Formats: sequence, C-alpha cells, structure tokens
Amino acid sequence: MKKMSLTILSVVLLLSCGNVKNIKTKNITSVEIEHILQDSLLNVRALEIVKETNGAFFLTSSGKAGHIFESKQDNKISVVYPIAIAPDSIKNNFRSLALTSKNGFALSIESPARLYKIKNDENTLVYQENHPKAFYDALDFWNNQEGIAIGDPTDGCLSIIITGDGGNNWSKVPCENLPKAKEGEAAFAASDTNIAIVGNSTWVATGGKSSRILYSSNKGKTWEAIETPVIQGVETTGVYSIDFYDKLNGFAIGGDYTQPENNVANKIRTADGGKTWQLVASGRNPGYRSCVQYIPNSNGEKLVAVGFKGVDVSNDAGNTWQHISDQGFYTIRFVSDSVAYAAGAGKVSKLCFK
Repeated sequence: MKKMSLTILSVVLLLSCGNVKNIKTKNITSVEIEHILQDSLLNVRALEIVKETNGAFFLTSSGKAGHIFESKQDNKISVVYPIAIAPDSIKNNFRSLALTSKNGFALSIESPARLYKIKNDENTLVYQENHPKAFYDALDFWNNQEGIAIGDPTDGCLSIIITGDGGNNWSKVPCENLPKAKEGEAAFAASDTNIAIVGNSTWVATGGKSSRILYSSNKGKTWEAIETPVIQGVETTGVYSIDFYDKLNGFAIGGDYTQPENNVANKIRTADGGKTWQLVASGRNPGYRSCVQYIPNSNGEKLVAVGFKGVDVSNDAGNTWQHISDQGFYTIRFVSDSVAYAAGAGKVSKLCFK
C-alpha cells in the first residue's frame, strides 16, 4: 500500500486531575473535563486505552487515527494527530478499534468494509467485505490471538467475523451457526461497545425493531439469543452499549437517539450472566445514551454513561443516576477508577471523576 505524506500535528499539554481521592469507598458526584484535542471536523466513536503510555488511541469517521501519550512523571500529554491508516482516496469511516499487546486493528463500517492491522508505521489490510449490506459496528479481542467483530445482518443473521491467528486472517461465521436475525434487527455503530467480553464469554447487543443479547460461552463457537425488555420496535431504538463487570453482572443502555429525553425502558441490568435482563431506572434519567462503562475497582456498583446530551453517573449499580455534565460525548474508556478518556463530535477529552 502506497503511503501518503501528511502533516502530523503534535501537541504537548500539561493536564492534571488535581487531587483526585480514592473513589472506591465514596460516591462520585462530579467530573472535571479537560479537552485534549478540539477540531470542528473531528468525529470519534472508536477509542481504546493504551496501558503502556497511560494514554489512548482513537480513530475518526474521516479515516484518520490519533495517539495520546501521557507522562506518568509530570502529567504532560502529547497528541499525535492525524495519522494516516490508508490513502485519502480510500474513504474509510472508522467506528471500531481494538488493541492487543502487539497490534492495533481499525475497522470501517460500510461496504466495502475494511479491517486493517496496525503495527508501528505499517498498516495491512487483513479483511475486506464487499457485500452491499455490509455494515460493521464493533470489534474486540479475547486475547492476543483470538478476536471478533460484529455487524448488521447481510444474509439473515448478524455478521460476525472471527480471527484465531492474531488478526492476520478473519473468517465469517456461517448463518447456520448463528441465531436468525429478526425483522429490522441490526446493531448501532455508536460507541464501539456492542461487544462485552469476560474470559471466554461474549455478549453482543443488537438493536432496531428488535433488540436482543446474543451470548456465546466459548469464544463465538456457539450462540444463543436472549430477549430483552428494552425499548424497541423502530429502527432507532434498542441497546446501543453493553458492558460487564464480571461473568455475572452486566449493564446495557440505549433508547432512541431521535428522542434523547425519553428515559423509559432504556436501561437494563443482569445479575446472572445475561440469562435474564431487568429494567432499571425506567422513567428516570438519563435518557438516550450511546455508551456505558463500569468504573474499575467499584465492585460493580459504579457506572458512567455518556451521550451527546452529557455525562451521567450511578453509584448503586444503575438503580439511580446523577447528571454531572452537559458536555456531549459518544464513547468513553477508563484508565483507572477515577480517570477516563472520552470522545465525540469535535473533541477528545480527559475526564477526572470526583
């Protein structure tokens, strides 16, 4: 692949969360937000933490990438953006990203859907799907060798591709090995959090006219479909994001992005590994949110949800919520139990919870 020459923006900032106390034993009541990168053309839904640098890597809807490095000694943050994944003539809309200890992987949404392996300055196309209905929504790895990506139905079932060799080769799971998709069932490429993985267990959230959880106990070899009580029935409704704290406790959020204030039946929780799901905080805020994540080291009690209408936190496993910021984001990932990176339209930011 011919490399394109482009200007790299390198920014060095001094960002600090101040005196963030241990939040393991106290409720979160506020958030301090520091914008790392702002650009009116920036649109980010794919974001992952880089543990080695205490920073993050992100992809944009215009086909570029960015890397955030944070110094543990003096809190200095360096931002390298934009980074080319492919020539500008290839119109990639990236909404899915996964990192292993060896490589990064960038997945575009629409046909032809393209999956790139990223290693240092080398980007290799490892999978391409030309089906006219191809539309990929999320990407994740069980370990350094085995990974999964999911997308909208093409031939009567959800699109699922799997790798077992570190991402060098990917194969599509035949429909006979997957639950049949219901009419109008798909998934949302809103925050790259349609997939949750704990050990060998995998949960995939669907949405649209039907919104279910697909579950595999064996890294995608077999699947079952589980009904949910979440709002559904039209193309814009259903689960947009799912996360699991451990093998038993999980949470999912969504709603209808065209009616973002509607908070009825848009939050569900499981305590039995996803076998059954119950509505929580129905009719209470927040309304539509595109991403939910458990806060690390919180015993499954603390959750943060983000969307274009702001940031909300729960300190009691999702039973009640507090709106702590009107700053809009599409997606969020935690570095620690008090620090996260979030991204959305026009910005990538650092969030410090207090």
